[in-house]
Amino acid sequence: MLMPAFVTLSGRSVRLEPLSLAAVDDLVAAAGEDRTTYTFTRVPHGREEMVSYVEAALAEQAEGRALPFAIRWLHTDRVVGATRLMNLEYWQGPMPWPPGARGAVGEVPSVADIGYTWLAASAQGTGVNRESKCLMLSLAFETWQVHRITLKADVRNVRSRAAIEALGAHLDGVRRAESRGADDTVRDTAFYSILSSEWPLVRERLHARLGLVEAA
Repeated sequence: MLMPAFVTLSGRSVRLEPLSLAAVDDLVAAAGEDRTTYTFTRVPHGREEMVSYVEAALAEQAEGRALPFAIRWLHTDRVVGATRLMNLEYWQGPMPWPPGARGAVGEVPSVADIGYTWLAASAQGTGVNRESKCLMLSLAFETWQVHRITLKADVRNVRSRAAIEALGAHLDGVRRAESRGADDTVRDTAFYSILSSEWPLVRERLHARLGLVEAA
């Protein structure tokens, strides 16, 4: 079974490091700063929940279904959250049978989601999220050459939706009663996407907002 290679993604102020159990204590500290910002985001609380969270992410990675990262803020040299490329689908090769069965895992995904993103309160609103998304989108579109990236948010999560829309993602629609929300209510979910054909413009906007200069 082939899988996407473990990678470290480095930017100007952020480094995305392969998620591991070694990061648990740092993640617990990050998640414990101020939990009032997590109303619509499910974030592990305490060491036991964090260990289970990391182990579940690593199990998905072992199946070739996700590529999870710890987010290191280089300004402070601290791990300040986590994110992942997930729901990786592989369209090359024969179609799986019966319908709905998981197909063979390939080396390069065809589509992916970006999700399970959360940040310590001290890192929110600093550009860490924006640069993290830029690094993952670059990997997905330029290295993997995926056809689509999907991003989702609780329809009530105004901050998260604004951040997704600021990337230039297209609102595909709202799926009603899509899942259980972080506040234990029934959640409506807003689905957004970025297509490969849209990536050059999205990248240009992101680089401008990050103050990056395109190479000649």
